[in-house]
Amino acid sequence: MNLILIAPPAAGKGTQAKKISKEYNIPHISTGDLLRDIEDENLKAEIKAGKLVSDELVANLLKERLMKEDCKNGFILDGYPRNLDQAKIYDNLIGELNIEMGPVIVIELDKDKAKARMVGRQICPKCGTSYNELIADLNPKVKDICDNCGSNLVKRADDNAETFEKRYQTYEEMTKPLIEYYGDKVHYVDSGISPEVTFEAIKKILGGQL
Repeated sequence: MNLILIAPPAAGKGTQAKKISKEYNIPHISTGDLLRDIEDENLKAEIKAGKLVSDELVANLLKERLMKEDCKNGFILDGYPRNLDQAKIYDNLIGELNIEMGPVIVIELDKDKAKARMVGRQICPKCGTSYNELIADLNPKVKDICDNCGSNLVKRADDNAETFEKRYQTYEEMTKPLIEYYGDKVHYVDSGISPEVTFEAIKKILGGQL
């Protein structure tokens, strides 16, 4: 069971990846994590300085990760491929490793809802619980205070309208074409109700793929 997750910003892709990983005991592989785990200090410094990360480097890191023992029963790709060039590289990579192409799950969310999720997001720096000041059901009981541990909530510097528009445009122009590319491998779920409802829909899809 090898999954690719595709979603616009703030649709909850990371949340669903973690739920799938726990339910099916397969690793959640994020390209961001792969890059952060690089041991070469010079390369790490270049990435931190904002230098462009090549598709070749990412593919090599991904290849190393997919060859590990915990991927033998499947894996979840979060954030890769991001565009058609990477999709073609991934096709070659799984062919080389004799890995079957699995389902592609597209997590859908209306743009306005996605923007509200991102712009209104508040995070507890201590326990990691997420809230949202723009969505009533996700407000903390006490404004700006975590329900679980009482810590002051914070906002990430990049959780703003300008960043959202840039990320959404990138999704529309570069990532969304993957949906057509993958054709009948694609399955859709709606993330507009709750993470739990979305996860139940994903489990139904995966139940038909096993």
